[in-house]
Amino acid sequence: MLIYNTLTRRKEEFSPREEGKVKMYACGITVSGEPHIGHGFQALIYDIMRKFLEKSGYDVTYARNYTDVDDKIIAKSREAGVPADVYAADMIKHINKVMADFGVDDPTLWLKATENIDNIQDFIQKLIQKGHAYAAPSGNVYFAVDTFKRYGALSNRSVEDMLDGVRVENADEKRNPADFALWKAAKEGEISWRSPWGDGRPGWHIECSAMNRAAFGDQIDIHGGGRDLIFPHHENEIAQTESLTGKQFAKYWTHNGLIKVNGQKMSKSLGNSLLLEDLLKKFTAEAIKFALLETNYRNDVNITDNLFPEAERHLGSFYAVIKKVEDGYGKGVAGNKKIDDDFNADMSDDFNTALALSRLFGLFKAASAKADAGDKSCADDIMQIRKTYSLLGLFRMEADDYFAETAAKNAFSAPDGVKKLAEERWQAKKDRDWAKADSLRAEIEALGYTVKDSKDGYTISLK
Repeated sequence: MLIYNTLTRRKEEFSPREEGKVKMYACGITVSGEPHIGHGFQALIYDIMRKFLEKSGYDVTYARNYTDVDDKIIAKSREAGVPADVYAADMIKHINKVMADFGVDDPTLWLKATENIDNIQDFIQKLIQKGHAYAAPSGNVYFAVDTFKRYGALSNRSVEDMLDGVRVENADEKRNPADFALWKAAKEGEISWRSPWGDGRPGWHIECSAMNRAAFGDQIDIHGGGRDLIFPHHENEIAQTESLTGKQFAKYWTHNGLIKVNGQKMSKSLGNSLLLEDLLKKFTAEAIKFALLETNYRNDVNITDNLFPEAERHLGSFYAVIKKVEDGYGKGVAGNKKIDDDFNADMSDDFNTALALSRLFGLFKAASAKADAGDKSCADDIMQIRKTYSLLGLFRMEADDYFAETAAKNAFSAPDGVKKLAEERWQAKKDRDWAKADSLRAEIEALGYTVKDSKDGYTISLK
């Protein structure tokens, strides 16, 4: 199995530190707001990595964290008029529900910053004792970057490059402008904990290092997160942890690409953030996953207006074959070794979901042809596809249930103009004005939608 290692900038043969066992950690969400599609993409990728490692025979312990205290959370809690810890707890419940609706499983371990304050303070004290950190008179504690000679290895940047054009916080009390906060002195009215340096709270970077060490010990096999975390977050994690332990922290550093919307980086400042909960109202979880996984996880995903509708159409054609085969020949037995072997080969090359998904078009075409020819082995092929690709979160539904869910979501997401035409057509049918009803149907179809009637009314779906 090959995994691309950001630290070495090449694919490497995967070999965990302990034979047969994998310690894996991925940075989770800072719970200052609603989960967006970028959060969903990252959670999906590492859920799939964990599952494929398990399929490959490894015993995987997978940890994810929630950053449940930071500046943004404190600001949001004030806006909401509730304590920061209450705001964070409520947001975590909400995020968990959205991720469950998206079909991403929980990790083995959930880690939270506020549940590891003692571990964090112990970690900081040891860094101070070793000469890698210092407390300022303000009560802030900083990591001394110049004490870690390999600083910048992950991002392949010099300290000078990192500081170029960046505003340095609290520069007057730092020994080096590049030094970063391990402990932040509390401001009036902020949530805080007592510490040897005064009341305060953890800096962002220290929490992951301290929680990893508490959960796994000094070393882990895989550390992951979005590419935007390479610097400063993951660079700082390496510096902190390896300064304390004197050992290599993570053997493999993996990073997923970012989300772009019509070619632009997704961000709140640009107003183009796509909330995962909103997308799940319009498209099935399977369609969203299919669309995201068509791109190699290390590359950016460009979300255009057609990305999710196109994924929905592909899945609709696949489920139509599933329905034809299962209605005609029943449910088979998963025994097509080649389908599974090809999938495993694709995924063993740095989790190449894009190549694995590209095989589906040929697989379903072949199964459909077998069904038309009366070859009952098509049922076994379909069952193997279901079993193999369920690891990616696909083909887990009954075909009729998938079509019903798609129709309901497409009706919800149809533009107001299309809904108006559909309502006028329904009224025309009630009035027995068949010519008008047919004309309105043609208008709807010209816009890319179809209307299907039933005894209870109608549903609108993508054409």
